[in-house]
Amino acid sequence: MTTKNDLHFRDISADRYDLAGARSWMSDICGPHLLKASQPNRIQFHHSGNVLRSMSTTLGYVEYGTDVVIGIGEETNLNCYSVSLPLSGEQELAKSGRLLRSDRDHGVIVSPYEHQELTIGGDCHKLQVAIPRAAMQQTLEDLLQRAVDVPLCFEPEMDAVNGAAASWWRMARHLIDELERSRDLYGQLFFTRDLESALIKGLILAQPNNYSEELRARLEIKLPYYLVRARDYIHAHAREELFLEDIEQASGISRFKLFEGFKKFFGLSPMAYLKKYRLTAVRQEILEDRSQRNISVIAMAWGFNHLGRFSSEYRKLFDETPSMTVQRAEARRVR
Repeated sequence: MTTKNDLHFRDISADRYDLAGARSWMSDICGPHLLKASQPNRIQFHHSGNVLRSMSTTLGYVEYGTDVVIGIGEETNLNCYSVSLPLSGEQELAKSGRLLRSDRDHGVIVSPYEHQELTIGGDCHKLQVAIPRAAMQQTLEDLLQRAVDVPLCFEPEMDAVNGAAASWWRMARHLIDELERSRDLYGQLFFTRDLESALIKGLILAQPNNYSEELRARLEIKLPYYLVRARDYIHAHAREELFLEDIEQASGISRFKLFEGFKKFFGLSPMAYLKKYRLTAVRQEILEDRSQRNISVIAMAWGFNHLGRFSSEYRKLFDETPSMTVQRAEARRVR
């Protein structure tokens, strides 16, 4: 295994010659899963790529060297969406009674929450993008401007030749190639953060999913001027002690209309929107921060003075405690 640390993305590389080692490495990338091989002694697993810091998206190349089967189920739920496209060889996804062949013209998405099996040929060398569930949900909610309770589920087969999905694959391949070549531009936080956000947004908009119809309708609607003012005020002053009266004054409308607008367009009250924005900012700072500051210092800087309540709300939103986020970031940092 080799690693090179950079400021806002990390090079990662691993070679494993046993099932347990290959499964352990990819479990850190994608989450728990089963890994089987008819000839386990012939495993020649290799994974190389980069992890973007803002939302922990991993981009790179994977091969196993022998035929393997990856199983996902209730007890082995992934913590990410794994999107892959063979550059050579083939793989096959079995899901809901369907068999989807995946080659250089057809990518597949292995999603959390669903039973599925991915059979990967021994000669399959593939490009893989792993996007954490929390990052995907946050981006979806930003696009919809409301909270979501039903998990995002994609159509599993991606066209890599024609249409919007093919454009997304070209974007992903270009980004991976550039991350391998450059240390100057891609070390800039504001640049890589926007690229990562664009990559996730692009997948949600390009690939059919259970929110596609709502997204098409939503993106045709512009926010009312008073909500733009209120939202921008919250973002600009989120580190400060804010009260509902402050947001109401910034919006220039009545409290009733303010609540009505936030509920309609964001699915939250103004103060709930503020709390969620702060929690998301804390998580992003934990993932991006290299000084390894105490969690409580970061949380208090974003207005959380009751740390027990902060931890509870953080776990409810992101399905992990702040310390779990730190441990995961640390594990990837030292690879």
